[in-house]
Amino acid sequence: MNEQRISVVVPTRNRRDSLHRLLSSLRQTRGLGRIALEVIVVDNGSTDDTAKYLNEISAEWPTVKSLSEARVGKNFALNKGIGEAKAEILCLMDDDIVLDAGWLEALVEDYATTRYDALQPRVLPGTDPTGKSAEPSRLYEYNIPIVDYGDSIKDRRGLTGVIMSLRRRVIEKAGLFDERLPALGYHGDTDLSRRIRGAGFSIGYTPHVVAYHELNPNRYGIRYARLFQYRKGVSRSLYARDSILFNVIPNLLANISRYIYYRAARNAQKIYKTEMRIMKYWGYLAGRLQRVTGKEPWK
Repeated sequence: MNEQRISVVVPTRNRRDSLHRLLSSLRQTRGLGRIALEVIVVDNGSTDDTAKYLNEISAEWPTVKSLSEARVGKNFALNKGIGEAKAEILCLMDDDIVLDAGWLEALVEDYATTRYDALQPRVLPGTDPTGKSAEPSRLYEYNIPIVDYGDSIKDRRGLTGVIMSLRRRVIEKAGLFDERLPALGYHGDTDLSRRIRGAGFSIGYTPHVVAYHELNPNRYGIRYARLFQYRKGVSRSLYARDSILFNVIPNLLANISRYIYYRAARNAQKIYKTEMRIMKYWGYLAGRLQRVTGKEPWK
């Protein structure tokens, strides 16, 4: 297949304004024309005016192909988009990022010049909907994924759901996203990364492909972070078999001890991060218990 063609897959649900910012950044991409770009947006049951917007943008910019997936869940939407994608290289991304103008040329170049089967782009903090930039001292409070492993390409063990890229053959052998996971797709990236490694493929990090993650005030602070990490733990319990006795409980107790220490030391950032680890382990335990009782593990 032609590696001068990239298929982008974007699942979206009720974030029309964020999606508009992403697609606007894609239209500013350098190399369009020389490198064929296919943008597949999968509307995952939006109840706002996302569908209307997609009809308008696809008529104006035929690069965009709009699909609909009625089953609510990020992994359902991703799998549908992947099934329609035509290119050898796939780039899967959330709708609340914007891309640096040079991302497409850099991605094609990195696949042509490295041995990797999947590449994880760099993800940096962007701005909020009003254009306000992130405050460096508050990065941990924004609850956004930041992927920054320096300025050189290097091996990595995993991909991050906010944006990832991979060759089609990786999906064909390792499989699609697990549709048993909760609707928001918690740990779908970790599970897929595990299967990619298990299938013998290599994962790398590229600093040359840069995405900026939108800051969403609705996600700021401890309350959102607790629920997010708890759900990640529950999701992990669906596919991982971590030892309860020798892994989960010792790590949970160790983090509780650290939490007490950091509280005494009044180290706000350490308190925050340690509590997130506690919630993730607690979610894993809850998920395993709920599976035994026969309840849906994400309820």
